[in-house]
Amino acid sequence: MSVSLIGAGPGDPGLLTRRGAELLAGAEVVIYDRLITRELLELTPAGAELINVGKAPGASTPQSEINAQLIEHGRAGRRVVRLKGGDPFVFGRGGEEAEALREAGVDYEVVPGVSSAFAAPAAAGIPVTHRGMASSVTVVTGHVGDRSAPGGVDWHSLGRAGGTLVILMGMSERAQIAAELIGGGRHADTPVAVVHWGTTGDQQVVRSTLGRLSAIELPAPSTIVVGPVAALELGSTTTVPGSP
Repeated sequence: MSVSLIGAGPGDPGLLTRRGAELLAGAEVVIYDRLITRELLELTPAGAELINVGKAPGASTPQSEINAQLIEHGRAGRRVVRLKGGDPFVFGRGGEEAEALREAGVDYEVVPGVSSAFAAPAAAGIPVTHRGMASSVTVVTGHVGDRSAPGGVDWHSLGRAGGTLVILMGMSERAQIAAELIGGGRHADTPVAVVHWGTTGDQQVVRSTLGRLSAIELPAPSTIVVGPVAALELGSTTTVPGSP
């Protein structure tokens, strides 16, 4: 047997891939993140072992322990699903888990998922690229740290860059992010949109400007979109079952 690293998508259970649903239906062990919806867990067989390893303030499972559980259950010959929000290889530490499994000699499969970096803006009617407005898009984590550190985000450089900027996990640092981007050259009047729980029935969208980003009070999970396209409202004109 093997371990399946599955991207659960951005929140709407209907956006799980067909391959992901097939593997969930045959799983014996499901190791899942905190934001995984109950509807997805209900796709598992009766008797499947469900293990919540989601990271939350004050209650976090170390990544090393998650890796160890994947290896243990995989070596035991069980059908293991590691269910992760969005795409497992987009700020989901899926790469670290794949490395651990490979080093341990455990077979694994990576099942891509729809990332909130693109799904949340789309659900809010924001095309991250749009002819005449944005021909590029940059996706970054909102964790602010030493920009000179390996893999660190150079916010000043992003302030000088054009195109659309999509920031994940950035609401707690939004004031500093805005200040750094403006300091790097982005105009304070640049349109901004924050999408909370994009693609779900709890979706909320607040539009403003980069200079007023700090005034937007939406909790996680929220996706921040910076650039001219953030002012667009091109959402669906028909009602789709399960859509916000």
